[in-house]
Amino acid sequence: MNRRQFFAASAAAGAVSALGQQAVAAETGQSGTFEGRSNHVTTGSVQIVEIEGKYVVELGDDFSLDGGPDPRVGLGADGTYDPESALGALLRLKGKQYYAVPKTKGISQYNEVYIWCEVAGVPLGVAKLN
Repeated sequence: MNRRQFFAASAAAGAVSALGQQAVAAETGQSGTFEGRSNHVTTGSVQIVEIEGKYVVELGDDFSLDGGPDPRVGLGADGTYDPESALGALLRLKGKQYYAVPKTKGISQYNEVYIWCEVAGVPLGVAKLN
């Protein structure tokens, strides 16, 4: 992990912990399962939860990515990644993780969560939200 990734990860973790670990999370009903893309193996669940009026992308305990340079978490719709929706660098290749959605970005226009390779400009995994 380089310095930029460290600071991005710290900011993401801080944003989520600022929501309060004791806060009650409410599921929005949007969830999905990752499928690998671009010859990568990406598996596991994802859901959108609401914590104290803020939306959070929650990668499940079963989340796993086989690797890739500079993976990011972001949103998209109907097969198209939105580069303006980047939520931050992927913190770990496995396990539960949280990524805060900025208030300036609504979630209603998105129906997919992406694990995106910033360097190559390709998806490493996509989960369609139901």
